[in-house]
Amino acid sequence: MPAFTVRAARTADVPGIQQLVEPLAERRILLGKDRVVLYEAVQEFRVAVTDDGTIIGCGALHVMWEDLGEVRTLAVTDAWLGKGVGHAILERIQSDAVELGLSRLFCLTFETTFFGRHGFAPIEESVVAPEVFAQLTLSPDEGVAEFLDLSRVKQNTLGNTRMLKLL
Repeated sequence: MPAFTVRAARTADVPGIQQLVEPLAERRILLGKDRVVLYEAVQEFRVAVTDDGTIIGCGALHVMWEDLGEVRTLAVTDAWLGKGVGHAILERIQSDAVELGLSRLFCLTFETTFFGRHGFAPIEESVVAPEVFAQLTLSPDEGVAEFLDLSRVKQNTLGNTRMLKLL
């Protein structure tokens, strides 16, 4: 198999990211995203690409608060599973998080073994101070609402796990 690199996503990558995410959304592993949402968040994405430019994986870092970010939409094409692509993307996201000054990363995932190997642990209780919680509730972002386990978000019908890592 050819080598791959992880880099910041570009607007030209959005159709490839959507093509990678759609089958996982259909299988209810990831939430589907409209193309406009992907364009709006393109600066949050990192992509793994082969030497010929084929997108084989993606992941996003979404800043939630001064010290807290979320790993979103981490996906790897089936042909590249188990070959270090997800690890490389997550390492890049973590590095970017540290560079931004974040000290904690959150994810909502089915892949508890994968994230557990990378230092994430399941959480149940609130992990932010009450005053931060109050500020975060003002965000219209559904990912923030899921992190806070707010009642305005529909119940977690996917059955995935909330996990956190200290950087």
